[in-house]
Amino acid sequence: MKVCIFGAGAIGGHIAVLMAKADIDVSVVARGANLEAIQANGLKLITTENGETVEHVAKVRASSNTAELGHQDYVIIALKSHQAWESAHHMRALLGPNSAVVTAQNGIPWWYFHGLDGPFAEMQVESVDPQGRQWADIGPERAIGCTVYPAAEIIAPGVIQHTYGDRYNLGEPNRTITPRVTALAKAFEAAGLKSKVYDDIRDDIWLKLWGNLCFNPISALTHATLDVVATDAGTRQVARKMMEEAETLARKIGANFRVDIERRINGAASVGAHRTSMLQDLEKKRPIELDALLTSVQEIGRLVGVPTPTIDTVLALTQQMGRVAGVYPVFPEIVKDEDLKAVATQGG
Repeated sequence: MKVCIFGAGAIGGHIAVLMAKADIDVSVVARGANLEAIQANGLKLITTENGETVEHVAKVRASSNTAELGHQDYVIIALKSHQAWESAHHMRALLGPNSAVVTAQNGIPWWYFHGLDGPFAEMQVESVDPQGRQWADIGPERAIGCTVYPAAEIIAPGVIQHTYGDRYNLGEPNRTITPRVTALAKAFEAAGLKSKVYDDIRDDIWLKLWGNLCFNPISALTHATLDVVATDAGTRQVARKMMEEAETLARKIGANFRVDIERRINGAASVGAHRTSMLQDLEKKRPIELDALLTSVQEIGRLVGVPTPTIDTVLALTQQMGRVAGVYPVFPEIVKDEDLKAVATQGG
């Protein structure tokens, strides 16, 4: 089995090191100082096992030129959604006739409506795949969905600090259990990770997104940690309203939720004083992952005719905050409004 991790950042590095340790043929696509460090010293993963801090170092093939790596059985995209959109055409050199592409990202994936029946079958989500770039360059038939639960960060070029979690759930868009998704789950498990194959991975995508779509933007707007957002009466109510709207529209397109809103919010509160990924990106002046987490939900609400007033309000505020801070929009190539381009340029 040949596996290429496209984006050897925190999550990509976590997967790559553990798969390499399990003797899976792994390569990584990286760039800049991270690439140089990986080529010189390998990828280092710092984690906790049996209560002790351990370090794993894996020597893997690493390149910024996908043509050097050749065709793969699986390409695991461990980039944020806007980065994956920008990089879609670079993935072509990795794709042979039977290659699968695993979307290990937060939010609504670009292939979401592929394989569904009904009036929305094969529709494209413009907010996460403007102009259908990934749909055309990759092809939805190659997609395997993946929900990512570990938390990790890059603490130095080529060095990943794993904080918690070991689950990467998988599923086919067409709601079948195929040999390719089963084989991939076994590869994750051989690497010491947990991987459940879902009949419909969309349910698991929504369960994770349910929290991300409210906690991330609220924390970015308020600079509050997750425990505060989930327990303060005011922000908890805003989160609840956003989750109610999201649940209504998600059920319209066939999604199911295996927990209720109270349990989901309480689970987030129990994580403690965690700074959400969007708050971390804002503080580090990195582009915020807003479109996959929230704009896409608004888009689907409009598609199915479900009003989303709270989502609309929080989205508008977060977009404006991001523009002023220079970390939004995340698809600058296709922005039509010249004034918006000017605001983004001034901010960044």
